[in-house]
This record gives sequence, C-alpha cells and structure tokens, in this order.
Amino acid sequence: MRTKILITFSILCSILWITSCRKDFDYAPSNGHLSFSRDTVYLDTVFSNIGSSTYLLKVFNDTKDDVVIPTLNLRNGLESFYRLNVDGVAGKEFNNVPIYAKDSLFILIETTIDITDSAVNELLYIDAIDFDSEPYRQSVQLVTLAKDAIFLYPNEELESSTEILDVFIDESTEPVEIEGFVLNDEYLTLNNQKPYVVYGYAIVEEDQELIIEAGSRLHFHENSGILIKEGATLTINGQLSENDEELEGEVIFEGDRLEPGFDDIPGQWGAIWISQGSQNNFIDHLTLKNAQLGLFVQGQENNIETTLTLTNSKIFNSSTINLWAKNAKIYGENVILGNAGNSSFLIENGGNYSFIHTTVANYWNKGFRFNSALDIRNHSRNNFDVGFNLQKAEFKNSIIDGNGQNEISLITNEQNDFNFHFQNCYIKLNEDNSSNINNPLYNFNNTEYFTHIITAGELDYFSPTDDDFRIGLDSDVLNKGDINTANSSPIDIIGTSRLPEPDLGAYQAINKEN
Repeated sequence: MRTKILITFSILCSILWITSCRKDFDYAPSNGHLSFSRDTVYLDTVFSNIGSSTYLLKVFNDTKDDVVIPTLNLRNGLESFYRLNVDGVAGKEFNNVPIYAKDSLFILIETTIDITDSAVNELLYIDAIDFDSEPYRQSVQLVTLAKDAIFLYPNEELESSTEILDVFIDESTEPVEIEGFVLNDEYLTLNNQKPYVVYGYAIVEEDQELIIEAGSRLHFHENSGILIKEGATLTINGQLSENDEELEGEVIFEGDRLEPGFDDIPGQWGAIWISQGSQNNFIDHLTLKNAQLGLFVQGQENNIETTLTLTNSKIFNSSTINLWAKNAKIYGENVILGNAGNSSFLIENGGNYSFIHTTVANYWNKGFRFNSALDIRNHSRNNFDVGFNLQKAEFKNSIIDGNGQNEISLITNEQNDFNFHFQNCYIKLNEDNSSNINNPLYNFNNTEYFTHIITAGELDYFSPTDDDFRIGLDSDVLNKGDINTANSSPIDIIGTSRLPEPDLGAYQAINKEN
C-alpha cells in the first residue's frame, strides 16, 4: 500500500513538472481580445526611397490567460513598403506569436516607399497590420505620406564631378573636408515643382549662376550644402507668402528628415558657402534652419562690389553660427538671425556691413553658449596679427538681444580700422560690468559709435526659444525706430506696414491674441 502511494505521488509530481515546463501547451487563441497603444500608426512624411524613422506599436494582452496570435502580417503582404520587427524578429508575416497574460508585445515599424510614377509628386501609402483572421481579425492601420523629389548627388561615373574641399574652419581650427560635385546646366535653375534632396556639396563653378525660384524646397543630407565658387553667383528669388502655414513663396533650406522629431534639431546638414571672389549674390525670402553653419560669406579686402544682399530672410538653429562673414560687403534688411550654438552673427577680418530692421537674438537652450549674439572683429578669431580694416559696421532700427548678459562683442586689434555705428537700436549689454565700463567701445554716450540706444526693457517676443521673434504690443521697442530708415524699408518681413511709427527689429509689433 505504501509503495503504491509513493508511486502515485511520483507520477503526479512528474506531470506537474512537465506541464510547468511546457506552458506553450496552455496558450489560448487571442480571439480578438488584444488591445493596442494606437489604432493608427502615422509614419509622418518621407522622401521616396529614403527610409523613415522607427515607430513603436505596443500590443497588449489584458486577459488572465496566455494567448497566441495565430497570424500577424502586413495586409499588402511581402510587397508592402513597410517592414516589421516583432519582439526582435524581422519580417512581414508571422505565425503563432505568443503573449503572456497581462503582458505586451513590441512591434517596430519602418518604411521605404518607392514612387515609380514620375507624374506623381506625392503618394499617400496605406497598409495595415492584421492580427488573426476572420472572424477574430483585429487591425492597426499604417499611413505614410511619401514625396517624390529630385536628388542631386555626385555622379560616380564621372570622377571630375567630385572634389574634396576645405570648406571652413571648425571650432578646433581644423579644416573640414567634404565631398562636392559640380552642378550641371540642367540644375542651375531650381523651381518649386518638386523638392530637391542634396547629397554632398553642390558646387557652382566660375561664371555660372545658381537661380532658385520662389517656393523652392531644398533638403540637405548630413554634411551637405552649396558652394558658390569665385566668380559664380547665387540668386534666391523668394517671395512674400500669403499663407503663413504653407509659406508658398518662401524658399526653404533644411535637412532631409521630414519627421516632426527632426524639426528643431540643429546641425543636420552643412552650410551655404559663398567663396571669396563671388560678388552680387542676392537672397530674398529665404528660411535656412538646422544647419551646422548657416551662411558663410567670404569677401576680399576693399570690396567694391557688394558680396551679398540679404533681405526678408531668417537663419536660425545652427549648431555653430547662423551668419559668418569674413571681410565681406553685405547689405541686410528685414533679417532675423536667431538661436545658434555660438554666435548668431559673426563678423571677422573686417569688411563693410549695413543692416537695417534686423533682429539678432540668441536664446539658445540646447547647451552652453559662450559667445555674444553679435560678434564684430577686424581680425581673425584665432590670430590677432591677421587683421583687415573694418570699413563699416552699421546697424539701424535693429535688435541685438539674447539670454546672456552681454549680447554684443566689439573686439579690435588696434592696428586696423574699426568703424561701427548703431542707431536706434536695442542692445543687451551689462553696462555695470567692469570690463564694459572701462572699454570705450561700449560707451553708449559716444555718438561716434551709438545714437538713440535702448539697453533695458521688455521685448515681448512670441516665443524666443522657438525662434519666433515676432513682438507683441507690450514691447518696449514700439515706435522707437528712425522714420528716415523706415522709409527705405516700409514693410516688415511678413508684409506688415511699419509706417508711420516704426518699431525696432525685423517685425512690426502685432497683437499676440490674433
């Protein structure tokens, strides 16, 4: 009797051990009882043939039972433009996928969409992830807008189209080498029919002109940009837009990632470089954002011709400098030079500059910033002995501001000319700082340098950390502009009349509640 009981107990333990080790026998079909972190996954906008970011979908088993999903697949099958990764396994079709009770399943989703019809500029691509089959099928929709684009990149078949360039000096003073390619005649005029995606530096050769028409969109890949060589010219003919959201007339330069998460990430692409010896460049209604160095302009000593005319344009969110001018001759009107990791506007090696109704304001909040929003020098930053005459640095009806104590830096080597003047400007400077008190360059009572300067007050920006430097009706720079200067620039950057009482900066004040 005792032996029989021991045998029975042994068999029972074996059964319990086996069933505990083989839980896969206990899975029940999901039978339509799954829940999801979202019912539709929007993968945002991508360019044709460029991969998207990775998106996450969570699948929950809220029941008390371990379940198995008999089938999990993309509705468009193996031909789908979407790709899945289900708990670490890549594919487009899966069978018998388990989920424990009160547990979840992670699905990663990506896409690369190919628009084959050249007549189609945009394609709304829709698919779905199906869980199980009828009558228990549950689905999560997948939606992506793909844009067709014209891709500009080095031609691997033509060795002569590729150049290695020392573009500009980075923070470590070392040359930055990039790959460039020469734009052929077909792409010396760019329009708004399709966006352009640039890989590497697009080079405009001597005696050539790159014309960019109103409404054009240029998207630059990492370490990409435009190089205007000596004797070449850049002309950007943007226009005032009627729709503030569509910006149909604006020319826009930005990175090639269209997802919202990349909208305000600095340093996504390289720079626009205007080389020494390039003259009469013209830029109107351009928005340039998220570059490493926004606009780099090289001039030459005793410039006779204007290097660049820059009007109605915004440059912001560069990881280093928005506008860097070296011994150039630049005229600026209705310009916004916003947040940057270094200076918003750096003038180096002298030159000749005249800016009216310009907002230079740096409220960088993505790390430490050690330089002033506006930095003016008649020498090289790295060598006081390399100097050039600052023939003129003139700012009228403008704002020099930021989240630092001193947002203007005036540095001379005391060997070359250093001529500057600010008239009817707001300038943020800590006048009580001992170094500023003892420096005659910051004596706001010296009319040779300063006339009608405001150093304190509320600017009443809309959202400065987001590069929205519109000003409200509570701003202390209202009606502080010089009327004669405003007569030469009667319309602000968004088309608002600033007469008869002009405000300072690129924007005329408006009601924030509108």
